[in-house]
Amino acid sequence: MPRTRREIREAQARAEQPDAGGTAPVATASTTPGFWALVRRHPRVWLASAAAAALLVLGGGAFAAGAAIGATGPEAAPVVVATSNTPTPTPTPTPTPTPEARPQPAAAPGPALLRTCSVADLATDGRLGTFLGAVRNAATGEVLFDRGADTYARTASVMKVLSSSAALAVLGPDYQVPTTVVKGTEPGQVVLVGGGDITLASGSSNIYPGAASMLDLAAQVNAAWDADPSTAGTPITSIVMDASVFSGDRWQPSWNRKEQVDGYSSEVTGLQVDGDRADPSANVSTRSDNAVLRAGQALALALGAPNASLAEGLATAGAPQLGQVLSAPVSTMIPDALQRSDNTEAEMLARLVAVKLGVGNDFAALQTAIPQALATYGLDTSKLTIVDGSGLSDDNGVSPNFLTQLFVKINAREGNLGVIYDGLPVAGQSGTLAGRFGGSPAAGNVIAKTGWIDTGYTLSGIINASDGTVLTFAFFALDDVGDSAKDAIDTLTTAVYACGNGLSNN
Repeated sequence: MPRTRREIREAQARAEQPDAGGTAPVATASTTPGFWALVRRHPRVWLASAAAAALLVLGGGAFAAGAAIGATGPEAAPVVVATSNTPTPTPTPTPTPTPEARPQPAAAPGPALLRTCSVADLATDGRLGTFLGAVRNAATGEVLFDRGADTYARTASVMKVLSSSAALAVLGPDYQVPTTVVKGTEPGQVVLVGGGDITLASGSSNIYPGAASMLDLAAQVNAAWDADPSTAGTPITSIVMDASVFSGDRWQPSWNRKEQVDGYSSEVTGLQVDGDRADPSANVSTRSDNAVLRAGQALALALGAPNASLAEGLATAGAPQLGQVLSAPVSTMIPDALQRSDNTEAEMLARLVAVKLGVGNDFAALQTAIPQALATYGLDTSKLTIVDGSGLSDDNGVSPNFLTQLFVKINAREGNLGVIYDGLPVAGQSGTLAGRFGGSPAAGNVIAKTGWIDTGYTLSGIINASDGTVLTFAFFALDDVGDSAKDAIDTLTTAVYACGNGLSNN
């Protein structure tokens, strides 16, 4: 319908007024036909409104941000930001990689010890014959010197260290050997039962420290005999001697009988007195051909029955005991055997180890007994050859390396081995080393066992070296050697003492 001029003017007036929000009118799809006429009349107003709308749609948040930055004070106009109802997806976090540890360089090794102290010339001294030797650092176990160190050969009396170590492992340091008297099966008869104690004194004492006395044993027997109504007043007329605790050969077939004749060793029997010495107080003394008989004779004299008949035999099981005496403990016997190198005492200890282990009671049993006992120290005993307990036989087989390993244990006093450490001879001071190393700086610093048989001289033990290092060593001078081999061994040992941990194997 045609509008009047009044309506047109009113419409124009309304178009020129801003709305309540202070914004210009925006064209919509429902704009009347007069819309374009209004635009033509007020083009600047409508262009500004259109531009503002376009910026809001196209610029969005960027325009709002720009407007916010541009507003510097309270006069800044509010900015309308277009929003959307579509949720913004949460980005998946990227895993933070775990850094791999960078390989660290290994600590630089310390400088290797340069060992330049050589004893090679001394080890080739002709007086040493066929020489075998080993030196080991006792703290680290390292072998510093090796001359056929893994060769198994005769040790001479150094074998006593093995027997003593075995006895400490099996018998223990407190074990004491019994000698007993029981009633016999006939009237007036007693039986003297040996327990293997060769140190039993025929009188009140002998060379063996703390030895039991036959006099004490006889006093017990006489008292018990008189106290029994069935025997009181009846004289003792018969003595049976039971030495069956040991069996087999009483003299090792490979031994030279001159050791017995010269007074260095007795036969190995389960019953004897004074180590079968003619002179009980002498270290070297003539031995008899029948050690068991001499023990029976000693009891007859002590009982006051010198005319009693004497014969070897066996005690009856369960026979009433008339008396008993005990030897000194093993811890006393071992130092004595080592200091004086007593062959008979060493054989007793070795044989008692076999008896205690139940592997036999003759020489052959030692091949099983001694390695079995020494294995308890963690040593490889598989290659040992043990023929006797004293070292008199050429048929024994022990390597220098084995000895240095055993002496490491002794130096550390493992188990009860401190008994051996304390009992060994000391160079220039005690035992079989008292007369050696005279004037040597090694005197007092070498603790070792000596060895001597016709076919060899040996020395093995511990060296407290000049630089404070503790060394274990074993030196064998074998075959065509004489007494001068001892001097050559001592000179070599002194040189090793001076070298200490700087000892070279070259």
